[in-house]
Amino acid sequence: MVPLIYDASYSKLALPPLHRFPISKYRALYEYLLEQGIAEQPQFIAPTKASIEYLTALHDQSYVKDFISGELDSKLMRRIGFPWSKALVERTLYSVAGTALTCEQAITHGCAIHLSGGYHHAHQQFGSGYCIFNDLVLAAVNSQQIDDIETVLIFDCDVHQGDGTATIAQSLNHVITCSIHCHQNFPARKQQSDYDIELDKGTSDIEYVETVEQTLAYLIRLHKPDLIIYDAGVDIHSDDNLGYLNISTDGIYARDLEVIHQAKTAQIPIACVIGGGYSRDSTQLSVRHSQVFIAANNFWQSTS
Repeated sequence: MVPLIYDASYSKLALPPLHRFPISKYRALYEYLLEQGIAEQPQFIAPTKASIEYLTALHDQSYVKDFISGELDSKLMRRIGFPWSKALVERTLYSVAGTALTCEQAITHGCAIHLSGGYHHAHQQFGSGYCIFNDLVLAAVNSQQIDDIETVLIFDCDVHQGDGTATIAQSLNHVITCSIHCHQNFPARKQQSDYDIELDKGTSDIEYVETVEQTLAYLIRLHKPDLIIYDAGVDIHSDDNLGYLNISTDGIYARDLEVIHQAKTAQIPIACVIGGGYSRDSTQLSVRHSQVFIAANNFWQSTS
């Protein structure tokens, strides 16, 4: 069975009424996977909290300290998009550690999925767009401490560019960053990933899935990564509140299946995070996020 990483703290955060971030989606997804028989309880593994030492390996020490203590400048908190609270600190530390654990489990078992993660707007000295610490780059560097893991590909298919991932990873050896995103979407000022594939508003299933397929195949041939960290954001969906693409639920499934298929065929461990997805309909959001779990079940397990 594919290991699944989850902690109840992910949804334990009180937000103001009408806040745009669907904080309940993690718990809703967890329950949906069990109710629909997509996952079984023994598959779930809970992470421990990330340490300050783990975070400051890449993030500015004063930024880490000020966020955890609640002393971060109010302008920086507004840029993040969440009001500070102890619950926010807790869920952040567990979630960041969860992506590292997902990578470790993927290296052992071939594939693992995190019911959170994808905080790609977090930069070295500040957070942005609901992202506080960059779990993707932190997990990539952490994974490089494991035997036989040298080159890590961060393959980001969230609708928004992974600008924080791009800036932090620029100086890192053997961490390859690729972002496939909507050109007209957040952030307004894009950063330079190793590979940026920009799609126009309204891009639909066929063009999108072909782009993902061709891009990943090229990157695997060129870089021969020892690990793929895959941000399976579903804010590409046509009905997403913060996305401008025209991708169906079937298109999300086709994308996820293609990415997992290529990793499996190339015998590369793949660690998946669910990334962005913004809808007030928790059931529909769970359906969209569940596609990567269904794809893993339908392909990975059937060919093991």
